[in-house]
Amino acid sequence: MSIFSENIRLLRGKLGITQRELSEQITITTSRYISYENGRSKPPVDVLIRISRLFHVSIDLLLSVDLIKYPLDDMLKLPDNRIVLPVVVDQKGNESIEIIPQKASMGYLRGYSDPEYIESLETISLPFLKNGKFRAFPASGDSMPPFKDGSFIIGKYMEGINDLKSGTSYIFVTSNDGITYKRLKSKNTGFITVAADNTFYEPYDIPFEEILEVWQYASGIFPQDF
Repeated sequence: MSIFSENIRLLRGKLGITQRELSEQITITTSRYISYENGRSKPPVDVLIRISRLFHVSIDLLLSVDLIKYPLDDMLKLPDNRIVLPVVVDQKGNESIEIIPQKASMGYLRGYSDPEYIESLETISLPFLKNGKFRAFPASGDSMPPFKDGSFIIGKYMEGINDLKSGTSYIFVTSNDGITYKRLKSKNTGFITVAADNTFYEPYDIPFEEILEVWQYASGIFPQDF
């Protein structure tokens, strides 16, 4: 059976309802729903949407993440359940901070929503960083001193754009520019304006639809000659 079939069987069991009861809730025949659970057929988009809303799990999770291997209760849910972040702790119970390597930063754009990719990353623990999910991103260039090549910016995951504050520095993961570390200047209708601390660089806009993740600056790791 497919990941989708296994997932809907698992989630239906968590709800404690029968196949007939579920099919009635999404307004299809029981035999049609059973064919989805058994992997004999695939639902059309409109049915996928109804199943997604019933389970409160996004379509991409239903189709691509094995929820038996990565239980939802053990993950940090991002907006609309679009992405999941495995919450990993060390032997002392401190949450681990994944490190995105410099050479693999572009790979993060393909793997940020893949729990297996995230779990493959090296991690560190910084117990003084609490009350949030943190991740370390590589710095590059000279636009945001004192960070430069070889240093890492540790960010705290932000739930949504509405939580962002002007004048605060963030790591923006975008579909167009990749990973960028900038200071927020303003929030506008449909886009944000960001700027580098190095005034040599001009401010620019990022459309909301290009923003994949936002992480607020929390700490830094600097090279030996800092």
